[in-house]
Amino acid sequence: MNKRLVTLGLLILAVSLIGKLLFMAAKNIKVDDFHKAAVVFVMDSSASNQDMLPDEIKFTKSLCSILDPEDHIKILKVSQDSYLIYEGAPSDSKGITKAVEAFTKYDSKDYGTAYGEAIKKALDHCLTMKKEGFIPSIVVIGDLENEGNISKQIDWNTLPENIKNVQNYIPELAMMFVYAKPDKLDLVKTKLNPILGEKKLIVANEANVDKAGRRFLEAIGR
Repeated sequence: MNKRLVTLGLLILAVSLIGKLLFMAAKNIKVDDFHKAAVVFVMDSSASNQDMLPDEIKFTKSLCSILDPEDHIKILKVSQDSYLIYEGAPSDSKGITKAVEAFTKYDSKDYGTAYGEAIKKALDHCLTMKKEGFIPSIVVIGDLENEGNISKQIDWNTLPENIKNVQNYIPELAMMFVYAKPDKLDLVKTKLNPILGEKKLIVANEANVDKAGRRFLEAIGR
């Protein structure tokens, strides 16, 4: 009888100790909070950028493929004007393909590049998506060449201040510029690095764009 009581006592003690250890371990496990991302793509489909467009579309789709199904994307076309050509889930590969094939076709009249107008619209979309509970970011895909209507081009003297103002509402804002020439990307770093910082600003030319996707995921907290 005493032997049974001792055995039972030891068993209860062992179970208690294991339970306490498991409880303490569970308390120390840090669960990363998942935040839905909203990525606004600015895609150059102007006549001067047509040679690079197939690779840029492929890059866009590859980046979408590593986003979460709960994320949201928007694609803004950039040529003489800028307007929205797709919004929805990044996993909708068929829908994305249809949109870019329909609205980025070559047109010799589409010579201008309204990058300034496009980035302004992208920032406005980011502010809206932040209100909807998303963590917004912007991906600019193209050569960043200034062509056509000057009023629609990027004003590099005012853009940093505009982004800084948006950061008041979206402190975690990240931006990525890809496929531009090194001199253009150097201008981006010079103007925007003091505002966004190294971790939230990614630039990549066509020679090293293959590594940009992983850096972008880190920038949006994935």
